[in-house]
Amino acid sequence: MDLEVLKIAENTINYKSVENYSHKLKHKNSICGDEIEITLKIKNRKVLDFGYQTKSCIYCQASASLLSRKSKNKKINEINEFLDTANFLFQDNSKTIPKHWRSFNTIFKKKNLSRKECLLLPINALMRIIKK
Repeated sequence: MDLEVLKIAENTINYKSVENYSHKLKHKNSICGDEIEITLKIKNRKVLDFGYQTKSCIYCQASASLLSRKSKNKKINEINEFLDTANFLFQDNSKTIPKHWRSFNTIFKKKNLSRKECLLLPINALMRIIKK
């Protein structure tokens, strides 16, 4: 078990359902059964609040925790730029991503490749919500 993953997952500040959300999505990993529900409050193309609830492994929880913290107060276009590159972080950790998102390099690495689908579940769910 990767201790960095555990440490990130421990931060549950956004493990909640956002009141008066503007966007909501439930997404399930068909491979392992992990589930995530994301609620967002978006105004003027900016994420004002981000809540998530999971029935998932620690890898999915860590990814959701990090994603929720990094997405708050960010414009949709900034988030989309990161989401578009997230899949490639496992293959090429030197891939240039904006400094704000670089903390994902601690969990999106070749060492965790076997948990790729778990780590990407929150990313894919958020992509489905904001790219509608």
